[in-house]
Amino acid sequence: MSLTVDTNLLVYASDTESPLHGRARGLLADLAKGPDLVYVFWPVVMGYLRITTHPAVFVNPLEPAAARDNIADLIDRPHVRMPGEGRRFWDLYRDVTDRIPVRGNLVSDAHLVALMREHGVRTIWTRDRDFRKFDGIEAVDPFE
Repeated sequence: MSLTVDTNLLVYASDTESPLHGRARGLLADLAKGPDLVYVFWPVVMGYLRITTHPAVFVNPLEPAAARDNIADLIDRPHVRMPGEGRRFWDLYRDVTDRIPVRGNLVSDAHLVALMREHGVRTIWTRDRDFRKFDGIEAVDPFE
């Protein structure tokens, strides 16, 4: 089995003020043990770095080096993959966005869905219910 995680799961794992903090850390620790392949896509990493270091989002944002170290701890595992956009990405993105109207916040979700399709990943762990609008993937809220 393989899956990917959305930015929100990584943010909860770093946000000690979040009521989901402990559970998110536990979920990531379980994923880090393997054996399932975990795909961490670059837009998720950049979103995590943007949010967790932003002083307008957190009273005590992470230092950039600490945020980068958190990502390194996850991606240094042998069963974690970090693929990017390949030759088929644009066609897949167009297919995703032809099926439902995509604008605003859905653009980044459609980006992830196209990456998932390109790399054969069917499941995403996320609290973002918007992912349920997309065909061909399974959006799982790991906190439910």
